[in-house]
Amino acid sequence: MAAPTSTVDLSAALITVPVPIGHWLAILPVAHCITLGAVLLMLRGYPRLQAWLAIPGLAALALIDAALLAKVAADGPLTMVMGRWLPPFGIAFTVDLFGALMAFTAALAALAGGIYALADIGESGRRYGFFPLLMLLMAGVTGAFLTGDIFNLYVWFEVLLISSFGLIILGSEREQIDGALKYAVLNLIATTLFLVGVGILYAAFGTLNMADIAAKAGDLRGTAPLMTLASLFLLAFGMKAAAFPVNFWLPASYHTPRIVVSALFAGLLTKVGIYALIRVMVMLLPVERQELSPVIALVAAATIVVGALGALAENDIRRLFGYVVISGIGNMLAGVALGGLGGLGGISGAVFYALHSMVLMTALYLAAGEIARRGGGFSLSALGGLYRQSGGFTALSLVLFLAACGLPPFSGFWPKVILVKASLDLGAWWLAASILLGGFLTTIAFGRLFLLAYWRPAAIALTPSGPRWRTGLPLAALTALVIGFGILPEQLLALSQSAAAGLADPQAYLHSVFPEGRAP
Repeated sequence: MAAPTSTVDLSAALITVPVPIGHWLAILPVAHCITLGAVLLMLRGYPRLQAWLAIPGLAALALIDAALLAKVAADGPLTMVMGRWLPPFGIAFTVDLFGALMAFTAALAALAGGIYALADIGESGRRYGFFPLLMLLMAGVTGAFLTGDIFNLYVWFEVLLISSFGLIILGSEREQIDGALKYAVLNLIATTLFLVGVGILYAAFGTLNMADIAAKAGDLRGTAPLMTLASLFLLAFGMKAAAFPVNFWLPASYHTPRIVVSALFAGLLTKVGIYALIRVMVMLLPVERQELSPVIALVAAATIVVGALGALAENDIRRLFGYVVISGIGNMLAGVALGGLGGLGGISGAVFYALHSMVLMTALYLAAGEIARRGGGFSLSALGGLYRQSGGFTALSLVLFLAACGLPPFSGFWPKVILVKASLDLGAWWLAASILLGGFLTTIAFGRLFLLAYWRPAAIALTPSGPRWRTGLPLAALTALVIGFGILPEQLLALSQSAAAGLADPQAYLHSVFPEGRAP
């Protein structure tokens, strides 16, 4: 069978290039999400059917992303262009190891959330569009991870923001509207800054293709306002990732929606901001990132410590976990800063930590839902006796708590070891100290949670509540990943190091987009 072809009129010449069948994997995850979201929207009147179509659809998304990851790991970055317009003039999806890893991990978290939603989202929530909005959210998240065009990255940010607005107000409670307002204002400001940066970038480079930008940056460094661009992108993506001092919207909003929505937001949305920051600052603007590394390091240290202190002060479990998300963002920013100071250890640590955090934070919020179901609420002041009610759930929760603290032998231990070692190797002892201090304060916060909610006797007699497979299965599966990443970290560590190397030296990425050399 002949391979399909893509053609483009470039400089008045018709160019025809073959598109290998395997390259269609680059756009298949996004096409799958959008198509399934449209089908689910048409089935709004059939909430039961809608749910049972969504779960196989999310499982299929995970399989597609797994195939894409295997393809990229074996053959290197791959590119799929839209229509007859070749890069740098057309929109391209370019998938490297970093993007494929993030997309696959996001699909696993979404599948766990979708299964949990069978118990957490009632018929009313399904009629108001939970599952279609979830698929559109995944279209935005996956599109952001796989696109090779920076304006298209902005478009996918808009897709995930619109769908997340719908998810956060699902139920139309007053608290949800208030949380959605805080969530919307800061994210819209960040999106506006991002769009301004894209406009300046296009004026300077004359292109929006990431590979073309990376190739041209060295030639334009003396004339284009690249430091201004880097600062704008750092602020915009820092706001989306909830970095200090623009982090206050997250704990003010993530506790308001249904718990499965909070879990998906904590696991996915801030990681899209971190992904964009790493992609732009490491691959496109490495020199400017190096200049801004001291600033990024200070922001990272403040984010780690402020997040940990916020978790220590909170009484509501959902808000406590929100500050844990913020502290984790600080660790990833530390990796970005360390990469700018020299070496790949910091970047590989940030990639490893991002993958760990996507799984862990989704699991933690799902565990919070189970705590509320078994204990009657989210307030530490009223909770107690969970250990006596269920030893198995207590053990599962303890694994997640230890992983969040960065203690062995679980997944949070290894990226912190990498980041601390990279800090000490580069003489940034104060950054290593902030990472360790954040872990220590987080350990105290989770120790307090465990003692009050699990170990302390219940104030009132609790009715034993056995596990339900719809909530127990996704929580157990994510916890198994946390344990697996911790006990057998070699493969994930190798993938993280390869992803970091591909970002620092994007020649394979550029060759995927321009096989015959960069277009003039």
